[in-house]
Amino acid sequence: MKRFLSAGIAAMMAVGLAGCGSSGAAAAATASAAGSAAAAAGDAGKLVVYSPNTDDLINATIPAFEKETGIKVEVISGGTGDLQTRIDSEKANPQGDIMFGGMNAAMYVQYGANFEEYTSPNDTLLPTEYQNYKGVISHYCLDGSAALLVNTDVFKSLGLNPDDFKSYNDLLNPALKGQIAMGDPANSSSAWAELTNMLLVMGKEKYDDAAWDWVTSFIKNLDGKVLDSSSKVYKGVADGEYAVGVSYEDPCVSLLVDGATNLKLVYPSEGAVWLPAGVAIIKGAPNEENAKKFIDFLLSDEGQNCIASTTARPANTKINNTTDKMTPFSDIKVAYEDIDYCAEHKAEWQQKWTDIFTSNAN
Repeated sequence: MKRFLSAGIAAMMAVGLAGCGSSGAAAAATASAAGSAAAAAGDAGKLVVYSPNTDDLINATIPAFEKETGIKVEVISGGTGDLQTRIDSEKANPQGDIMFGGMNAAMYVQYGANFEEYTSPNDTLLPTEYQNYKGVISHYCLDGSAALLVNTDVFKSLGLNPDDFKSYNDLLNPALKGQIAMGDPANSSSAWAELTNMLLVMGKEKYDDAAWDWVTSFIKNLDGKVLDSSSKVYKGVADGEYAVGVSYEDPCVSLLVDGATNLKLVYPSEGAVWLPAGVAIIKGAPNEENAKKFIDFLLSDEGQNCIASTTARPANTKINNTTDKMTPFSDIKVAYEDIDYCAEHKAEWQQKWTDIFTSNAN
C-alpha cells in the first residue's frame, strides 16, 4: 500500500524553525509554548490513518477527503493483524487516529476497548443492516462474499451451457465434480464468508441442519480438492484449471474490468451476502475531531461516490458502482448475515467443515 505523507507537515515544521531563528530566545520560548499547546490539542490540520485497504480504495478516498476538508492525511499501511497489534501496543500513547478497514465483529470482541465510541450523523444514510456496530464501528463499504466465477470455455468443454449456471444448487451438478475451486474456510477469510453465506441461504431455516446437509453434498462434489489461498481460486478459474470458483466479488470484477472475455460472474439466486467493512477511531487519538470528520466524509454521498468508483461496493446501497462490470444491487437477491451469530459459532463451524471434508476426501 502507498503512504500519503503530507508535504504540509514538513512545511509547517520549516515555518516554525524560521520563526525561532529570526526572533531570538524570546521567540523560541514562545514557539516552544505554542508547540506544546498544539501537541496537547492535536494538530488541527492532520490525520494519521492506519489501514489494510487496497491502493485503489485509499487513492479513491484520501485525496478527496483532503480536498474537501483541507486536512492532510498520513496513511500507515499494513496487514489487519499487524495494525491491530500496533494500536494495542501504543494504547498508553496513541500515535494514530483511526483504523480505516479491518474492523468487524470479531475484531470488536478482541480489540474493541482500544477504540472510541462515535456514530456519525451520516450513519442514517445507510441501510439499517449496515449502520453503526456497537456504537464504535462505522461501515463504509461492502465486500461481496458470494461470487461464483465461471470459465465459459471450460464449461463448454464439459458440455455445459454457462448461461444455465445461476445458483449454489448448480454447483452440485455431477459434471462439475472436481472442477470447482474452493478455499478452506478454516484458514481463508473469504472461504469462511462463503461458507456462512451458504449456511444462511441453503437450508429450510438460517444455519440449520438442512444447510449443513447441502454443504456436505457440495464438499463431495469438490472431490477432495481445496485450495490454500483465496487468490488461487479466481486465478485458477481464469487460467482454465477449474470450471467455476467459489470466490468473492472484488477480484472477480477486477478480472472483468481488466478485459477477461471468457469469464462470467454469477451471484447465487438463493441469496448473496455483502459483509460491511468498518472504520473506527482509536481511543485517545491525538486528532480525534479530524477522525470524526473522516468518518462523516466516508459515509456522506460524496465519500460513497468515491468508493463507487472502485470495485468495492458503497455501504449506501442506493449508490451504484460506476463500472458497468458490476451488477446493480437491484438485480441481485441480497441476503443479510447474522454477524454476531456467525462470529459466535466460527470455531465450531470451521471444525465441522474440516471433519466433513476429511471424511469425504477419499
